[in-house]
Amino acid sequence: MRLDLHLHTHGSWDCLSEPDAILAQARAKGIDRIAITDHNHLGVALRMARRYPNEVIPGEEVKTAEGIDVIGLYMSEEIPKGTPAVATCRRIREQGGVVYLPHPYAPGKGGSGRLAETLAPHVDVVEVFNARLRSKERNARGAELSRRHGILQGAGSDAHTVAEVGNAWVEAPAHANHPRAFLEALGTATIHGTRAGPHVFLLSNWAKIRKRLPKV
Repeated sequence: MRLDLHLHTHGSWDCLSEPDAILAQARAKGIDRIAITDHNHLGVALRMARRYPNEVIPGEEVKTAEGIDVIGLYMSEEIPKGTPAVATCRRIREQGGVVYLPHPYAPGKGGSGRLAETLAPHVDVVEVFNARLRSKERNARGAELSRRHGILQGAGSDAHTVAEVGNAWVEAPAHANHPRAFLEALGTATIHGTRAGPHVFLLSNWAKIRKRLPKV
């Protein structure tokens, strides 16, 4: 089965995508399961997971106190923005979730890797292909991190528009939608994907502006 492990809905501050449209796009692209990982928000993911329990992994992308992103998969409780990174990892695991480190070497949101080695012992999955990263080298460094520490590998479109869904995915054996089975399946998974075009960043910037405008 194919899984896109990192994408956004209108629950994120920089995205306008309707959740049902995202799921429909995933199905059309042959993606069997998606992880909804809105920025600092879990509500949409939980609602979609209740409606589509076999197709949605509820997640949250937390902006930590250090200014980097850490994703929790199989989340049940939202973690506040500004929680320190190591504490975020701990709180994800305390609720039975999976710690997923997205784009660890991206500038800004990944801190250009400054916390990658520190966080490695606290991480279950490293994102080794992010379709929105313009630099192949930064994705490659994520793969090196995972190999160096023996951490499972993941991939995600990081979609902020419907069209981006399925730009990256993990192909893994079919498995039940719960953390233990997920981690076991990733042990034999393969990584696939293509990079998004630069136009997607213009669309994200428009989403930020649109959300600040008064509703008509």
